[in-house]
Amino acid sequence: MFKKSAFSAFLLALLLCMSASVSLAQMMNKQASEEDLDREMIQTLFVTALSEGEAYKNLEYLCLKIGPRLSGSKGAEKAVAWTKKVMEDYGFDKVYLQDVMVPHWERGAKEEVSVISDGKKLMELSALAIGGSIATPPNGIEAEVVEVYSLEEVEELGRAGIEGKIVFYARAFQQKVIHTGAGYGGAVDQRSAGASKAAEFGAVGIVIRSVASNFDDNPHTGALRYRDDVPKIPAAALGVQSAMKLQEQLKKSPGTKLKMKINSKWFEDAPSHNVVGEIRGSEFPDEIIVVGGHIDSWDVSQGAHDDGAGCMQSIEVLRLFKEIGYKPKRTIRAVMFMNEENGLRGGLKYAELAVKNNEKHILALESDAGGFSPRGFGLSAPDAFIEKSRSWLPLFDPNTIVFFSKGGGGADIGPLHRETGTPMAGLSVDSQRMFDLHHAPTDNFDTVNQRELHLGAAAMASYVYLVDKYGGAE
Repeated sequence: MFKKSAFSAFLLALLLCMSASVSLAQMMNKQASEEDLDREMIQTLFVTALSEGEAYKNLEYLCLKIGPRLSGSKGAEKAVAWTKKVMEDYGFDKVYLQDVMVPHWERGAKEEVSVISDGKKLMELSALAIGGSIATPPNGIEAEVVEVYSLEEVEELGRAGIEGKIVFYARAFQQKVIHTGAGYGGAVDQRSAGASKAAEFGAVGIVIRSVASNFDDNPHTGALRYRDDVPKIPAAALGVQSAMKLQEQLKKSPGTKLKMKINSKWFEDAPSHNVVGEIRGSEFPDEIIVVGGHIDSWDVSQGAHDDGAGCMQSIEVLRLFKEIGYKPKRTIRAVMFMNEENGLRGGLKYAELAVKNNEKHILALESDAGGFSPRGFGLSAPDAFIEKSRSWLPLFDPNTIVFFSKGGGGADIGPLHRETGTPMAGLSVDSQRMFDLHHAPTDNFDTVNQRELHLGAAAMASYVYLVDKYGGAE
């Protein structure tokens, strides 16, 4: 028989085991219950966005009633006032403006680039001045064309091969890649740095093959960066078909000339604003989750995908929370950043003020890849935060979010990430059509699909909900 003390010890051990088993079961049940609640919340966000979403309606107004919104323009000014009113009308807890000075460049009258051979005009090419290009003289410039495929080739040709000529950068968008962002990245240096590299060796102007994934003849603009140590020369982008015509002409007649006429003008920096709306957190109001896009667009289209879509999705995140009655623990902030396209002044100002005001951001999320079907999120964050995010993948319908990849974010939230270490994420979407439209005259409202736009907004809201509930990288 057990001694009394031994029996007591045995009984105590048995009770402890039973207690531990009960506690473990309770923990498992609680965990399962939380997963069910999260799955139900995410389902509610998607259903509400698809059936009652307002991002598409708002985007329609932005595109059709306001239109192009290049920094410093009347369109940009109208977009600031309108998005502020939209967020006020939705009853967000706080809506305000952040002052920022922005570059002001205007395109002027229609650009002209013509092919000249034997003194005769052979054809007019479809062209747009690259954003920020200086103007040509009033009568334009005319010079022999030299075709190159890289900035390095310009260096190889040197002054003897470049001086007094118009450099034609003919490298195409890389079609072999599946993710089109890589194709864009493989060709965009010609646009951003090509003018100054050519000017270094005495060129009088440049044209480039548009950085476009399709084969129409719509030229794609975008920003260039002039160096201070070389002369500024005019720069234009050709539609893909026009670029191919020029290539064929140069094969037949290597001495072919181009006539370029660009009518752009630079003005003094102009006052503008970031537009900020927020729902204040109920438990941790000093911890901020920011979602945003850039409200400016290039001047040649309505800027529907780049980035009207991201802005309207960001506002929709906050609106969805109010619509379903969700009260976030942390402050959720939507920001319409100004001047991403040709200066990034809005993103820089936001980061500057965040540091100055000692704000604590636990996540910055941007949508700037177009209003297409959501696929996942790209994160620049500590590994632990990425793994935490990946643990939430089973909560999403596999037709929506299927990955959290390492690396990603957005241009506007990049300064905040660099200055404060805030984890940043970018909404990744089906990318196949983005660079058909990117910076082109075709980036208009009629190319946006309502369901795809609203699915993206719901995906963003769902991710924000999870970070709000479970915290960030700590």
